[in-house]
Amino acid sequence: MSRAVRAALFDFGGVILSSPFEAFATYERAHGLPDGFLRLVNATNPDTNAWARLERSEVGIAEFAELFAVESSALGHPVDGGDLLGLLSGELRPAMVEAVRRCSEQLVTGLLTNNFVLGDGHVDREREESEVLGLFDAVIESSKVGVRKPDVRFYEVACETLGIEPAEAVFLDDLGVNLKPARALGMTTIKVTDPYVAIAELEAVVGFPLR
Repeated sequence: MSRAVRAALFDFGGVILSSPFEAFATYERAHGLPDGFLRLVNATNPDTNAWARLERSEVGIAEFAELFAVESSALGHPVDGGDLLGLLSGELRPAMVEAVRRCSEQLVTGLLTNNFVLGDGHVDREREESEVLGLFDAVIESSKVGVRKPDVRFYEVACETLGIEPAEAVFLDDLGVNLKPARALGMTTIKVTDPYVAIAELEAVVGFPLR
């Protein structure tokens, strides 16, 4: 790294929250869908599909549900997008919340999340708790900034908001596709599969205990 890390940036779902992919798998089994089908739909035309447009606030919930049904039908299995939204809640990971808390005491912290606005105008925060949000110096939301991960502009907005250079940040996400542009900008990146392994990797980067 060209300079010391002074900022820790975190994704929410799959990092601070448990991954929704387990719920996806359960839904697929219950409805006779191929393994990984829901992720396949979301990965098809990832910059312009229903999911991407929802997270940029270009469509509402009802239109998203219809568009997702069309997209999934085109891949062989119609799925109501409304069903998908019901699978996104997860459980807070206490160990990761503690890691965020300790980072917030010594570093600039940011939450970088792709999210969407519910029909009543409230942003879906995937059960974000107010005390968790309070640990961050800034929360960068796709639904508010109009751009989403993995668009490089999303990471630039985050750095501008936090007053940091990319090389000063470490970023944790559970999706490699979201880490690649961050790494290209100069961030140190950590892919979260096992949260405890990721916390140990983060400790090595920041140089102080997180547990």
